[in-house]
Amino acid sequence: MYIKRLLQKTLHNAIDHFPAVLITGPRQSGKTTLLKHELAGQHLNYITFDDPLERDFARQDPNGFLDRFAGKTTVLDEIQYVPELLPYLKIRIDQNRNQKGLWLLTGSQQLQLMQNVTESLAGRIALLELLPFCLLEQPAKNTKDLSSILWYSCYPEPALNFDKRELWLRSYIQTYIERDLRQLQHIQNLGAFERFISLMAARHAQVFNAAELADEVGISAPTIKSWGTLLEAAYICYFLPPYFKNYGKRITKTPKLYFIDAAIAVYLTRQPSLEALTNGAMGGAFFEGFIISETIKIFTGLGKKPDLFFWRSHDGLEVDLLIQLQGKIYPVEIKITATPTLQHLAPLNKFKEIIGNDAAETGLLVCKVKQKTILPNNNIALPWQDFPGWLLNKLSK
Repeated sequence: MYIKRLLQKTLHNAIDHFPAVLITGPRQSGKTTLLKHELAGQHLNYITFDDPLERDFARQDPNGFLDRFAGKTTVLDEIQYVPELLPYLKIRIDQNRNQKGLWLLTGSQQLQLMQNVTESLAGRIALLELLPFCLLEQPAKNTKDLSSILWYSCYPEPALNFDKRELWLRSYIQTYIERDLRQLQHIQNLGAFERFISLMAARHAQVFNAAELADEVGISAPTIKSWGTLLEAAYICYFLPPYFKNYGKRITKTPKLYFIDAAIAVYLTRQPSLEALTNGAMGGAFFEGFIISETIKIFTGLGKKPDLFFWRSHDGLEVDLLIQLQGKIYPVEIKITATPTLQHLAPLNKFKEIIGNDAAETGLLVCKVKQKTILPNNNIALPWQDFPGWLLNKLSK
């Protein structure tokens, strides 16, 4: 069963205009499936560098490796394993700059890969990102119940096969997060790294405090920051930056931490059941993280860089999400309630008052109301199911 992805249109546009296209994103987010399906009518060469024989061939004889493909459209999967190939790919592209969409690359982490790509293929390659399913991509049966979305994951495999959830999540965490990522930075202390990941999950939707984490894990704060960068580069976590512009209020300058896929944080924090998920102590955090993740996915699905922030004043007022759109800042509060109150609107009203004309007229409260509801002071309560469509509409204008 193939699920149409938001990135489809942007992908075809990139293929039409660039000699090479790189799709990055976490493991098993559907990058290869997307390429194979969208180019099904073409004869594709497909090579994965998960295969050690292909890796060795590309490293030891890059020209011989590339000669095999003779001008045919070629998918090079998990290109981060052979960065040595990129300069030779550049030479091939420069010999025929008019041939578009010939080289299609995928990668599942950004650290050294993006540096190598920008150094070798700048101006020759389109850079796209594919994350797990957003709500608009999910099968209709998956979109009705919030707890199910958070519990079963938005990665294609468990999202389409609920019975695989437990095994898939355990395997993904053990193989990709705890093994592959640890090996990327040559992390020797497995126990410390496992504690770090679990503690990060427990802080889902909280301010990222490296010093506090360092004390609990028993390593240095710089190491914690380095490991955090690793999880972000692998699309496991996202660090939402604070809004820095000073409008007369002292604000925090530390980012907030979110797991892009809630189910990974749910699994790592050992939530007892789907039924209790949104009613438990972390229910609000999981809901907030889900809306933040949806926002990121809509932006990247359209080939755009997310322009997102949060805002917190010194006296405790906080707006969960600020979205810069069309020259305005849309303040968004995210609350797991079906009964909006004036208290929920206070941060929206205060933020709009402080920044004045830079703010959009309308503030959003994304929550569990049944239908869109007009609230005082140009605010709207929006059902969580409607938020992705609202954002997609705004970004498509």
